[in-house]
Amino acid sequence: MNAAEHTHRTDRVVVVIPARGGSKGVPLKNLRPVAGRSLVARAVDAARAAALVTDVLVSTDHAGIAREAVAAGARIVERPDELSGDTASSESAVLHALDTLAANGQPQPTITVLLQCTSPFIDPADLDEAIRRVLVGSADVSFSAVEDHGFLWTRDTAGNVLAVGHEAAHRPRRQDRAPQYRETGAFYAMRTSGLRACRHRFFGTIDILEVPAWTAPEIDTLEDLQAVSELAARRAHAAGSAALLDVDALVTDFDGVHTDDAAYVSQDGTETVRVNRGDGLGVSRLTRAGVPLLILSTEVNPVVSARAAKLGVPVLHGIADKAGALREWMREHRLDPRRVAYLGNDVNDLPALRLVGWPLAVADARPEVLAEARLTLAASGGHGAVREACERVLAGRAAAQAAPSGTPFSHVHPGAAPAPELHTSPVATATA
Repeated sequence: MNAAEHTHRTDRVVVVIPARGGSKGVPLKNLRPVAGRSLVARAVDAARAAALVTDVLVSTDHAGIAREAVAAGARIVERPDELSGDTASSESAVLHALDTLAANGQPQPTITVLLQCTSPFIDPADLDEAIRRVLVGSADVSFSAVEDHGFLWTRDTAGNVLAVGHEAAHRPRRQDRAPQYRETGAFYAMRTSGLRACRHRFFGTIDILEVPAWTAPEIDTLEDLQAVSELAARRAHAAGSAALLDVDALVTDFDGVHTDDAAYVSQDGTETVRVNRGDGLGVSRLTRAGVPLLILSTEVNPVVSARAAKLGVPVLHGIADKAGALREWMREHRLDPRRVAYLGNDVNDLPALRLVGWPLAVADARPEVLAEARLTLAASGGHGAVREACERVLAGRAAAQAAPSGTPFSHVHPGAAPAPELHTSPVATATA
């Protein structure tokens, strides 16, 4: 074993994720979902998935964020009020977390990583590479950045416009310019001794870890959150075309899921809807395999119950409180919510989507639903979405049954952490 390998195996690497509750631009931003996973949970997922990370701490002043972080598998450092205001630096939260560890008799880690919730697309492999560079002595600090070819300008105190990093009269081609890099703000791997001495994230030998541009978005506004949610939905669709659903039950909305959300109204006021025959075949195959399927709808029109009767599945319609009805149905059928999929398309599905382990969205769902969805289907509502969901569930069951005896099958979304060990006290998690 060489020195670098030994270092990788024995040194402690602590990730600190600052996640205060007082965000102004987007209230409680760190609890907002992207592709069905809150920003703080996504940050914890990325840190826990990095092979070189030994500890993941979330520094927060908010009880809801603390609960979410613990559920994702992190330990909590309670952030004091004086370090939770708008002017508090990220470094202050990181140094406080290190002080908390030291006060509880834990040794100083070799590497400390500042990781930000506002960057939802962190690749654990990139995080590992930044840590490795510091561990082996190539740098004291390694941070994520993207190559940037933009021409920057500024104004001086008198209002004059000035070129930054280039000559205004000289416009070289992109390929002729020396590369410049922009911080993504996602993560900074730092030698802990240098961080403590300098009390700032940049010191000593500084290294840039170039990461793919698509991983670089930061969320500071609601518009940023919307754009990132749409990007996540597109990437989940591209990467998840063959994703399997290892679940015990499927629940669906009706309008916009079994239908294309259109209604045909005759002169006497009678409404009819368009459905997909392929959906019926998928439902038939699923129920024959013994997987429960429920249609859950707010629609009062008897067309919902007529379609359910045609499919031979139970239905609850005219339901104002879909989350309450779903919770009761799962309780009656002794279903683990983590092993239930719910397929929706519109904002009235959001409370139900948040109850289950597999929130699904049809391809043409509302942006708010796409943000909540763990998986966005390829098909739109009324155009085979139900059939697609059924086929994914059947494929998941087949894969689970084919797995070697004693090997648990779990096909989870990219970056998802394993089920965490729950702690009884957020304070205890910082000292465990």
